[in-house]
Amino acid sequence: MSEANTLSPAAGTPAFGEPAAEVEVFFAPLAERLAQYIDPEGIQHIKDAFVFGAHAHVGQARKSGEPYISHPVAVAEILADLHMDEATLIAAILHDVIEDTAVAREEIVQHFGEEVARLVDGVSKLTQIRFKSKAEAQAANFRKMMMAMVEDVRVILIKLADRLHNMRTLGVMRPDKRRRIARETLDIYTPIASRLGLNALRHELEDMGFAALYPVRYRVLSEAVRKARGNRKEIVAGIEERFIQRFADEHLRASIDAREKRPYSIYRKMLQKHLSFKDVFDVFAVRIVVGNVDECYRALGIVHNLYKPLPGRFKDYIAIPKANGYQSLHTIMFGPHGIPLEVQIRTAEMHQFAESGIAAHWLYKASHDQGTVTQARAREWLRDLLEIQQKAGNPQEFLESVKVDLFPDEVYVFTPMGEIIELPRRATAVDFAYAIHTDVGNTCVSCKIDRRFAPLSTPVENGQTVEIITASGAEPNPNWLSFVVTAKARANIRSYLKNLQDAEAIKLGHRLLTKALNGEAVEFEDVQTDRLNQLLVAYHYEALADLLRDIGLGNRMAPLVARLLLPDSADQLDDGSGQSRAMNLNVSQAPIIISGTEGLVVDFAKCCHPIPGDAVVGFLSTGRGIVVHRRDCSNAADVGAHPERWLAVNWASEPTGEYQALVVIHAKNVRGGLARIAGSVAETGADIDDVRFDDRDVNLTIITITLRVNDRIHLARVMRRIKRVTEVVKVMRP
Repeated sequence: MSEANTLSPAAGTPAFGEPAAEVEVFFAPLAERLAQYIDPEGIQHIKDAFVFGAHAHVGQARKSGEPYISHPVAVAEILADLHMDEATLIAAILHDVIEDTAVAREEIVQHFGEEVARLVDGVSKLTQIRFKSKAEAQAANFRKMMMAMVEDVRVILIKLADRLHNMRTLGVMRPDKRRRIARETLDIYTPIASRLGLNALRHELEDMGFAALYPVRYRVLSEAVRKARGNRKEIVAGIEERFIQRFADEHLRASIDAREKRPYSIYRKMLQKHLSFKDVFDVFAVRIVVGNVDECYRALGIVHNLYKPLPGRFKDYIAIPKANGYQSLHTIMFGPHGIPLEVQIRTAEMHQFAESGIAAHWLYKASHDQGTVTQARAREWLRDLLEIQQKAGNPQEFLESVKVDLFPDEVYVFTPMGEIIELPRRATAVDFAYAIHTDVGNTCVSCKIDRRFAPLSTPVENGQTVEIITASGAEPNPNWLSFVVTAKARANIRSYLKNLQDAEAIKLGHRLLTKALNGEAVEFEDVQTDRLNQLLVAYHYEALADLLRDIGLGNRMAPLVARLLLPDSADQLDDGSGQSRAMNLNVSQAPIIISGTEGLVVDFAKCCHPIPGDAVVGFLSTGRGIVVHRRDCSNAADVGAHPERWLAVNWASEPTGEYQALVVIHAKNVRGGLARIAGSVAETGADIDDVRFDDRDVNLTIITITLRVNDRIHLARVMRRIKRVTEVVKVMRP
């Protein structure tokens, strides 16, 4: 369940016993849609699912106050408009019952079958697993959904319909949640809808997401469109009339529709091409729908005789469909008064698939050929997703890779045998090599573009012929990651280098640990097996290689591990809770408790003043023990330069005490200003250790204050209070 569907107890919501009233209110509109293409027996099955879902969600309400069952039924209505099958509609009605009610998956299997249960499970979140962060949880849920989609694309269709209804009812959410949900919609769900060819759904998601994320920009653009519309009516009508007359003269039946650009489309073009509103809005768009493919090309000749085409702006997506199966002829011409005129020419079937994409497989099952094109393209992308998932190291890496792959602007290049390979714009020869086969990518050493040698980093262009030259024993170069753009290439290179890095890290870890043990006059072979096994268990390692890898990567300190492996060591091992348990260091007297530094003295870097809540890294300093820096500290920039001296550390779950933090304040130079600032600090329970001044001019003073606070939350509270002082212009942490 998305946050737009947050549940609250429904005051006075009736229990669903006999659902007659509820069927009338919620199910009747859905039944009308279903009657157009589903038989009465199927409608009854869907009605049974509605009653089951209504019982499961009884007592729950949406933020708007409506009974919660209104949401899944609305999702089913969206899918019914796409003429989705019975199992999909039942799953849509039940898509939140596993996640939000006491209903178990087995009950859905018992009542509605394994197919429906699998779809519902694919849409449900991973609510039973604890994640380190919200970002990790989001990435894991996204990976689960995408993998379920690989098995059955109907999972993502349900999720997209779910998101569409949530966006339609987003107004009841807090502004910060509205913006976050809108950004997620624009970053993830609209590109997926585009990739699957669901353009009608995508357009609505884009405009609602734009309105929620940038309400002022949306309002300004919409108003500008409304004001400019009056000046355009004559031009649009004139263009439409000329097209209709010319097609009538040529005896070619066509549906002609002149349309306006949507606010989000205008905004995106203004942003990408740095254009003014006038430059973008003065582009007219006409869609021409004809009977068959031959008539598409006849129509193209007619419009090119009517207005002059712009050179290089014609695209034939009928001969070479887009990745999602989209087919159409695109051309841009000099319209009346020299205004650019965009024209799309397609058949009725192509238009339906342009609007419904992969869902048109269910909408027009009779159109076998078109369905095959769309399904095949989508399946090809889904197979690539599966390969990316297998190569990705973690859910967040998978999410990053897929997001890169969701924004293609295609180019089409040829193999030496004449096969067409589709790639995103700015793709290089290495991307081309991986598109052919993973092994070709891994072993490529050079390439020829149009029969001439070229660097592997060369971006390919439409119509070029690319030949990849491979060599046995060759391997991916880490520098490739700086210029490849496809998710498949990036995932495969990372996977290869990660395996290579692991082997090297284990060797380095072995050398570092051996050296540290030698410093304690102990040979690696003399380490007690019981002591080693105890350490592996305490640090949750399955094998010695895992420990050595972490030492080599700098995640564990070789001197620390060596101390813990000594036969007569008095140190105790970490119990996995993240708390330091060293016999030689009294934790209660330590300046800070940081997991990963067991048995060593801990100090803070004076350059960045880390406090609990900051992302930190440790440095093994001679005579000072572990010196903790903030990760964004300039002195910690080259963590990888000396892996034997850097250590990955984390704050304990509940650190106590006070810690120094620097705050820089830009304030007006007025009498009594410092006193008011000091008073505001005191109100928050923080202390001031030091104050320094830098008078830039007569009017402005820069004050650097060393505070003593508990953690980042406490510091944020102090800074907010300082900002409320009248004389303060700006407060920041260096």
